[in-house]
Amino acid sequence: MKTVDYNSNWVQSWKESYVYDQVEVFGGKTSKNLGYYYAYKMRQRKAFDLLHKYLPVGSEVLDIAAAQGNFSLLLAEEGYKVTWNDLREELISYVKMKYEKGSIEYLAGNCFEVCKGKLFDAVLITEIIEHVAHPDDFLKLVSDLVKPNGYIIMTTPSGEYFTNNLPKFSEYATPEDFESVQFKPNADGHIFLLHEDEFYDLGKKADLKTLEVSIHTNPLTGGHIKLHKILPFIPKQIVDSIERTTQRLPSKIRKKIHSSWAVVYQKR
Repeated sequence: MKTVDYNSNWVQSWKESYVYDQVEVFGGKTSKNLGYYYAYKMRQRKAFDLLHKYLPVGSEVLDIAAAQGNFSLLLAEEGYKVTWNDLREELISYVKMKYEKGSIEYLAGNCFEVCKGKLFDAVLITEIIEHVAHPDDFLKLVSDLVKPNGYIIMTTPSGEYFTNNLPKFSEYATPEDFESVQFKPNADGHIFLLHEDEFYDLGKKADLKTLEVSIHTNPLTGGHIKLHKILPFIPKQIVDSIERTTQRLPSKIRKKIHSSWAVVYQKR
């Protein structure tokens, strides 16, 4: 993936994408908050590991709400046939500046409209479902884009993390209350943060088989509760070692101290 040089004449969405790229991809190692960089890389690695596990190179992958295209570009470089999708059509040219090699198709707009009639071996939905008022309906629509026996790879923040104070979707009687604030970006746009039992319920409603549900990113890795201040002084190998250790803790503790889920569904 190519680096890009900032241009003050860019449209606002390009400027915002560039800022994220500097933290998540190009300038992350020198970030003032290494936790953000580590958490992003952890999420990316989890998603890619799951794709590698279930999908051979050459498979067709739809990346929904792909934004600046970092997942899409890297998967294309690995040999997957990727379809980039985002509501913001103007981002296509920004993503193309970073393109280096591989197969990518660009489809801007509502994925359930512009991808209608297309079926994919897998659909990637990373950090999206927490921004929708009806995650059950959303997952059903996503499943309509997947080939029989194909996969949905999802990452999302955890509702069981000890700092979470957002409602549990399955216990909220009127999720339509949040329809007017759907799809807002960043953490301030989170509506529901899902719990482990909800992934199985949502999968069942969408006629999907839940293959894997795993949790990751402890407070040190993510730089939470002010731990970002000490991360620059801790070798990355130690951070990773502590992360592996905390992932082996008993389930009840593990779910309290890790902030992100990775989930794999298979279409029946």
